[in-house]
Amino acid sequence: MKNKNPTCSEKYTDAPIKHKLVHLFWQLGPAFTRWAESHMTQKELTPQRVRLMLPLKANGAMAMSALRDELGVTATSITALVDALEKDGMVKRIPHQTDRRSTLIELTPKAEELLEQNCSHFTSQVSEIFAGFSSAEEESFKELLEKMRNALIKENILKD
Repeated sequence: MKNKNPTCSEKYTDAPIKHKLVHLFWQLGPAFTRWAESHMTQKELTPQRVRLMLPLKANGAMAMSALRDELGVTATSITALVDALEKDGMVKRIPHQTDRRSTLIELTPKAEELLEQNCSHFTSQVSEIFAGFSSAEEESFKELLEKMRNALIKENILKD
């Protein structure tokens, strides 16, 4: 028997607009990641890895818990990413200077160089997905995404 709940229908034609937005985000999040991955020229620099390495580049060495909070992901995800990056010589674990129980994650010179050489070009290529937007649409979209980001910060889902 077909579910009559419009939020469970495939096309969402009768669903409230907020439900349609949820569906679009679920669909677009993974699709945007695949789009970004299709523009990667260095196997060491996946979107997930770049997302983890950029706060390290901006802030210097960070605790894994701080990275977890910064990215809004689970400790398991951070550990897996850091392990893979460490195996590829992109990050290293260093002891915390004042807390012997804590370990910090730091970019290696190899990672710094790869980011420096590739990040701007990669971002330019991926941003071409917005080529069909007018300048006003880009600005409006940015403002709406920032509003959503702020709502998630308020709910303690993302860190400011």
